[in-house]
Amino acid sequence: MDTMDNESVTAEVAEVPPTQPWVNKMRAVTISREYGSGGGEVARRLANRLGWHLVDHEVVMDVARALGVSEAEAEAHDEHTDSLASRILLSLGVVPSAAPAPLPVELTMDQPAYEEARKIVVEGAIKAGHVVIVGRGAQVLLASRRDVLHVRLIAPLEQRIQYVMQRERLDHAAAQRRIQAKDRDRANFLMSAHRKNPADARLYDLVVNTGVLHLDNAVDLVILALDRKARRISLPDEALGPGAGLEPYAEPPGNIQAS
Repeated sequence: MDTMDNESVTAEVAEVPPTQPWVNKMRAVTISREYGSGGGEVARRLANRLGWHLVDHEVVMDVARALGVSEAEAEAHDEHTDSLASRILLSLGVVPSAAPAPLPVELTMDQPAYEEARKIVVEGAIKAGHVVIVGRGAQVLLASRRDVLHVRLIAPLEQRIQYVMQRERLDHAAAQRRIQAKDRDRANFLMSAHRKNPADARLYDLVVNTGVLHLDNAVDLVILALDRKARRISLPDEALGPGAGLEPYAEPPGNIQAS
């Protein structure tokens, strides 16, 4: 991108109106992402812009501390369908540091310890408030809350391959294999844990394609959506939805046959 393009992006970012008073009514933004779409970077920039806490890789570290296992072992199960070995099932006894206070958790042999810890971390984060949560099924765990905005970042495959090649210094074939593996793991995780497909657009308030949009402009859109949702969280259910406030068509649409 040349100097003029950079200046244009900076100007566009600067033109986004301040929305903080309304935005502060919201508790969290969840970020779902196709691997290589820039979703993690958008989450980081969003948290910085809002002054909110980013909950990303720290989930793995908090879960590891809660389970009394190494970070590497927890990492191996993060956003995967596996459960941890039975030797650690009884070791989860405190809420991870993202939560406000300790809370004992009883586990049985058929309850995956990681799943329990993951839910506690997400619940603790939402109690703390003003957080940007990346992945971990948070869009499903917090689906019923109006004070949470759910966002998904996507991009065309070839552009995602180029992103991973650049960021991770991989060749084309290795980058494509990594994208396919990560996308498959994330889809399997959400399907196994929640019976949901992460590509289902109805799980989100906003889906942003970063194939053309600059990542800073994606942040702009998220903040705008966050502000607009914040302004409607107190409305009754009947005042929401695509038909709210609309009058009936003056005449029936032409493709409706009279009975």
